[in-house]
Amino acid sequence: MDKDYKIVKMEKQKSIALIAHDNRKRDIIEWVQNNKDKLSRHFLCGTGTTAKLIAAETDLPVTAFNSGPLGGDQQIGCRIVECKIDFMIFFWDPLASQPHDPDVKALLRIAALYDIPVATNQSTADFLIQSPLMVETYDRKIIDYAKRIHSRTQAYANKEELK
Repeated sequence: MDKDYKIVKMEKQKSIALIAHDNRKRDIIEWVQNNKDKLSRHFLCGTGTTAKLIAAETDLPVTAFNSGPLGGDQQIGCRIVECKIDFMIFFWDPLASQPHDPDVKALLRIAALYDIPVATNQSTADFLIQSPLMVETYDRKIIDYAKRIHSRTQAYANKEELK
Protein backbone atom coordinates (compact mmCIF):
# COMPACT_ATOMS: atom_id res chain seq x y z
CA MET A 1 0.00 0.00 0.00
CA ASP A 2 1.22 3.49 -0.85
CA LYS A 3 2.18 5.75 1.99
CA ASP A 4 -0.95 7.56 3.21
CA TYR A 5 0.76 10.16 5.34
CA LYS A 6 3.41 12.83 5.13
CA ILE A 7 6.11 13.72 7.60
CA VAL A 8 6.44 17.33 8.72
CA LYS A 9 9.52 18.27 10.72
CA MET A 10 8.90 20.26 13.86
CA GLU A 11 12.05 22.28 14.56
CA LYS A 12 13.76 22.67 17.94
CA GLN A 13 12.26 26.12 18.25
CA LYS A 14 8.51 25.56 18.27
CA SER A 15 5.72 27.89 17.29
CA ILE A 16 3.26 27.69 20.19
CA ALA A 17 -0.31 28.99 20.23
CA LEU A 18 -1.62 30.15 23.61
CA ILE A 19 -5.39 30.35 24.02
CA ALA A 20 -7.68 30.68 27.05
CA HIS A 21 -11.35 31.24 27.63
CA ASP A 22 -12.26 34.20 29.85
CA ASN A 23 -12.51 32.17 33.07
CA ARG A 24 -9.08 30.63 32.40
CA LYS A 25 -7.03 33.68 31.35
CA ARG A 26 -5.53 34.15 34.81
CA ASP A 27 -4.59 30.44 34.85
CA ILE A 28 -2.72 30.55 31.53
CA ILE A 29 -0.94 33.78 32.49
CA GLU A 30 0.28 32.16 35.72
CA TRP A 31 1.31 29.03 33.79
CA VAL A 32 3.28 31.12 31.29
CA GLN A 33 4.95 33.04 34.13
CA ASN A 34 5.96 29.74 35.77
CA ASN A 35 7.37 28.47 32.46
CA LYS A 36 8.70 31.75 31.11
CA ASP A 37 12.29 30.55 30.75
CA LYS A 38 11.31 27.55 28.63
CA LEU A 39 8.71 29.45 26.60
CA SER A 40 11.15 32.29 25.85
CA ARG A 41 13.04 29.87 23.56
CA HIS A 42 10.03 29.47 21.28
CA PHE A 43 7.80 31.60 19.05
CA LEU A 44 4.55 32.46 20.83
CA CYS A 45 1.22 33.54 19.42
CA GLY A 46 -2.34 33.53 20.65
CA THR A 47 -5.87 34.77 20.31
CA GLY A 48 -6.51 38.48 20.94
CA THR A 49 -6.94 39.28 24.61
CA THR A 50 -5.06 36.22 25.84
CA ALA A 51 -1.98 37.07 23.77
CA LYS A 52 -2.03 40.72 24.80
CA LEU A 53 -2.42 39.90 28.50
CA ILE A 54 0.38 37.32 28.41
CA ALA A 55 2.71 39.74 26.63
CA ALA A 56 1.91 42.55 29.06
CA GLU A 57 2.30 40.46 32.20
CA THR A 58 5.33 38.37 31.22
CA ASP A 59 7.28 40.66 28.85
CA LEU A 60 7.44 37.81 26.35
CA PRO A 61 6.82 38.61 22.68
CA VAL A 62 3.45 37.11 21.73
CA THR A 63 1.90 37.65 18.31
CA ALA A 64 -1.79 38.44 18.80
CA PHE A 65 -4.44 37.31 16.34
CA ASN A 66 -8.11 38.28 16.58
CA SER A 67 -10.17 37.41 19.61
CA GLY A 68 -11.55 33.84 19.43
CA PRO A 69 -15.17 34.86 18.80
CA LEU A 70 -13.98 37.30 16.10
CA GLY A 71 -12.10 34.70 14.07
CA GLY A 72 -8.92 34.17 16.10
CA ASP A 73 -9.59 30.45 16.46
CA GLN A 74 -9.84 30.16 12.67
CA GLN A 75 -6.65 32.18 12.22
CA ILE A 76 -4.78 29.77 14.48
CA GLY A 77 -6.40 26.78 12.73
CA CYS A 78 -5.31 28.15 9.36
CA ARG A 79 -1.71 28.40 10.56
CA ILE A 80 -1.85 24.83 11.87
CA VAL A 81 -2.96 23.69 8.39
CA GLU A 82 -0.07 25.69 6.89
CA CYS A 83 2.33 23.98 9.36
CA LYS A 84 3.17 27.37 10.89
CA ILE A 85 1.98 26.39 14.39
CA ASP A 86 3.49 23.30 15.98
CA PHE A 87 1.90 23.18 19.39
CA MET A 88 -1.15 24.51 21.22
CA ILE A 89 -1.87 25.28 24.86
CA PHE A 90 -5.61 25.92 25.17
CA PHE A 91 -6.96 26.44 28.67
CA TRP A 92 -10.66 26.13 27.92
CA ASP A 93 -13.56 26.38 30.31
CA PRO A 94 -15.50 23.09 30.11
CA LEU A 95 -18.37 24.47 32.22
CA ALA A 96 -19.16 27.65 30.29
CA SER A 97 -21.00 27.77 27.00
CA GLN A 98 -19.06 29.86 24.49
CA PRO A 99 -20.64 31.82 21.63
CA HIS A 100 -17.94 30.39 19.37
CA ASP A 101 -18.15 26.72 20.48
CA PRO A 102 -18.28 25.50 16.84
CA ASP A 103 -15.03 27.39 16.18
CA VAL A 104 -13.39 25.78 19.21
CA LYS A 105 -14.48 22.32 18.08
CA ALA A 106 -13.15 23.01 14.58
CA LEU A 107 -9.81 24.20 16.01
CA LEU A 108 -9.42 21.05 18.11
CA ARG A 109 -10.33 18.90 15.08
CA ILE A 110 -7.70 20.65 12.93
CA ALA A 111 -5.10 20.15 15.67
CA ALA A 112 -5.89 16.41 15.69
CA LEU A 113 -5.84 16.17 11.87
CA TYR A 114 -2.44 17.87 11.68
CA ASP A 115 -0.97 15.88 14.58
CA ILE A 116 0.08 18.75 16.81
CA PRO A 117 0.43 18.40 20.58
CA VAL A 118 -2.46 20.05 22.44
CA ALA A 119 -2.81 20.74 26.14
CA THR A 120 -6.29 21.67 27.34
CA ASN A 121 -5.41 21.85 31.03
CA GLN A 122 -2.47 22.69 33.25
CA SER A 123 -1.40 19.10 33.99
CA THR A 124 -1.08 18.27 30.30
CA ALA A 125 0.69 21.57 29.62
CA ASP A 126 3.14 20.80 32.45
CA PHE A 127 3.90 17.34 31.04
CA LEU A 128 4.36 18.69 27.51
CA ILE A 129 6.59 21.62 28.46
CA GLN A 130 8.82 19.25 30.48
CA SER A 131 9.16 16.79 27.60
CA PRO A 132 12.67 16.45 26.14
CA LEU A 133 11.00 16.76 22.72
CA MET A 134 10.38 20.46 23.43
CA VAL A 135 14.01 21.18 22.59
CA GLU A 136 14.49 18.57 19.86
CA THR A 137 13.33 18.24 16.29
CA TYR A 138 10.35 15.96 15.89
CA ASP A 139 8.73 14.38 12.85
CA ARG A 140 4.95 14.74 12.87
CA LYS A 141 3.07 12.13 10.89
CA ILE A 142 0.14 13.82 9.15
CA ILE A 143 -2.31 11.24 7.83
CA ASP A 144 -3.70 11.82 4.33
CA TYR A 145 -7.34 11.15 5.18
CA ALA A 146 -8.46 11.81 1.60
CA LYS A 147 -6.21 8.98 0.42
CA ARG A 148 -7.52 6.68 3.16
CA ILE A 149 -11.13 7.46 2.27
CA HIS A 150 -10.39 6.83 -1.40
CA SER A 151 -8.73 3.50 -0.58
CA ARG A 152 -11.73 2.42 1.49
CA THR A 153 -14.11 3.48 -1.28
CA GLN A 154 -12.09 1.51 -3.84
CA ALA A 155 -12.01 -1.55 -1.59
CA TYR A 156 -15.79 -1.35 -1.15
CA ALA A 157 -16.34 -0.89 -4.91
CA ASN A 158 -14.11 -3.91 -5.66
CA LYS A 159 -16.03 -5.96 -3.12
CA GLU A 160 -19.34 -4.99 -4.71
CA GLU A 161 -18.04 -5.97 -8.19
CA LEU A 162 -17.33 -9.48 -6.92
CA LYS A 163 -20.97 -10.02 -5.96
